[in-house]
Amino acid sequence: MLLCRPYMDPRANSSLISRLGQMARSLESQFLGKEEVVRLLLISMVAGEHAVLVGPPGTAKSALLRAFARALDARYFEYLLTRFTEPNEIFGPVDIAAFREGKYVRRIEGMLPEAEIVFLDEVFKSNSAILNALLTLLNERRYTSGGQVIRCPIISAFGASNEVPADESLTAVFDRFLLRIRSDYLDAYHFHGLLTKGLEHEMIAMQGEPQKETLVRAKEILEAQRNLGTATRFTEEFFSHYKSLVFQIRAEGVSLSDRRVVKILKLFAASAFLDGRAEPDPSDFFLLKHVWNNQDQAVVLESLVNPVLEAFYRQNPNKKRVGALAIGIEALAGEIDRVRQVLVGATTMTDVQLFAQLKVLRDVKAALATMADARAPELNKRIDQLLEATFKSGRFAQLQL
Repeated sequence: MLLCRPYMDPRANSSLISRLGQMARSLESQFLGKEEVVRLLLISMVAGEHAVLVGPPGTAKSALLRAFARALDARYFEYLLTRFTEPNEIFGPVDIAAFREGKYVRRIEGMLPEAEIVFLDEVFKSNSAILNALLTLLNERRYTSGGQVIRCPIISAFGASNEVPADESLTAVFDRFLLRIRSDYLDAYHFHGLLTKGLEHEMIAMQGEPQKETLVRAKEILEAQRNLGTATRFTEEFFSHYKSLVFQIRAEGVSLSDRRVVKILKLFAASAFLDGRAEPDPSDFFLLKHVWNNQDQAVVLESLVNPVLEAFYRQNPNKKRVGALAIGIEALAGEIDRVRQVLVGATTMTDVQLFAQLKVLRDVKAALATMADARAPELNKRIDQLLEATFKSGRFAQLQL
């Protein structure tokens, strides 16, 4: 058993853990299919690391991060960056009175250097003047203004981008975001929920800014960060398993520096903390799916990590949770029933309409393939029977699932 400092029972933080869980459930109820993303954001915050959401427009990146910030009692700074954004928009305007006295300082009240939670939208579109200042601020929590070094209280910074930066000049800033989280369009079986939830969100938006519901205070997160080392025990078995995965990842050509390998341990500790566990276990390896350097590598990482997760949950089905291939089987069963009603009830159906229903079944089958739930084989059987009946009907015999 490896300990860095005297061990502290994580149950001492039971109230905080409970409220963080409540925060997660609240966000998950608002944003369909974002359970793993929510958990990754919480882990980043508890570990004191930064994360970036990457995905096409319209995948709720900004809305999710704003809702995340609303649940926190923390100084918050948000800005949409462009190549024309000037440093005074981010770091504060020059103090004119001080400038007349020959001093060059910025007024940072309410600006990024004073923030505890930061959201930078389209972070990779900013210019070099801002990016260079962000490097030190994100990594060392320092900002230099007029020769004065300012300690910044930032807990976590979250970025959002429509694409991974291809310019080598942006590599250093991209590297500051330890977790790279893909925000994709929802799977077909989420479509019904998307419409109902989306309409609900639109109606709420028409009523103005949502009310802030504070669940967690910034100082509580900072205290948890300070105690994270004493609340976590890493076993030799866990380290051995982690070492094996790191070497496999590197062998596949995915760059993972020694510095990042060490920092990821903080993420494992934070993940265990959120579950009230003293020791990280293989379920926490799901984090390794989100350390890619380009989106093509995400597929490689999933092929290495998913078998480890599946093996662990076969042996420990009671430990299955969000962030580790955990999709509600009841929701999938309900989606199968909805498709059955459409296919059985429709007298006529175009090829496009039929294709849409079959795509839902295909996505449900893919989701079931990742589950260790005992009901998964039965649901798969129901899908196969429904497909067989559909193809036998001659409605769309040429379509392959």
